[in-house]
Amino acid sequence: MNYSEQIIDFCKKNRVSTTEVADALGKSGVFSGVLPISANLYKVGPIRCVFSANNSNWDVHEQVRQVEEGEVALILTHGCESNRAIIGDLISKYVLLYRGAAAIIVQGPVRDVAALRREGYALWSIGVSPLGCFNKRVEPYPPELETEMRAKYEGGLAICDDGGVTIIESSLLTEDTLQKLKRIEIQEDIWFYCLDTLKWDTKKIVCDKAYLSETDLLSKVHMQQLIELKKSLDEN
Repeated sequence: MNYSEQIIDFCKKNRVSTTEVADALGKSGVFSGVLPISANLYKVGPIRCVFSANNSNWDVHEQVRQVEEGEVALILTHGCESNRAIIGDLISKYVLLYRGAAAIIVQGPVRDVAALRREGYALWSIGVSPLGCFNKRVEPYPPELETEMRAKYEGGLAICDDGGVTIIESSLLTEDTLQKLKRIEIQEDIWFYCLDTLKWDTKKIVCDKAYLSETDLLSKVHMQQLIELKKSLDEN
């Protein structure tokens, strides 16, 4: 498996949250403003960029035909009114059910929210609105900006849960990122052991990192894990 596949596999098996991924990326990577339409979903997948511009979703209808099974469709917008929904249940059903996408992320509102929630669709958006886009050709998403967005997002990984969306850009799909994700899981395990079993306060755990010195209270498994935590995850 390549690193993208390894990271997807690790995140799914360990249900690595958007919070943990952002921490592993040095407090970065969050796709701002989007929240889930349906609760209690966890999705991870490679990103396929889709573009909408100037209050029309004509290009969305064309481009979602290229979404492949297991991908996350990231719909990026430009020049669209903030209260105008980019997609609704029709496109959502096509992309998620018939194209087999893992999830949809919309940089804007969505509509038909009752149907979306009833079906439990894996969809993240910037709010909801009953006001839809027009179905007509308009000036497209700016080509230079599209190139920039594709370079930034396409082929990267989106991790989606109740907290929102965190993206690992394609340039960060490396052994280093995989190891950081593993370290963040180790750190979480040790932190909660210190909180729940040792009853330490959070200052002692998070700030003082007392577990690095008071090692006699830790198990042999924890001692082996500490080797991976010598370097702070806040360092890039």
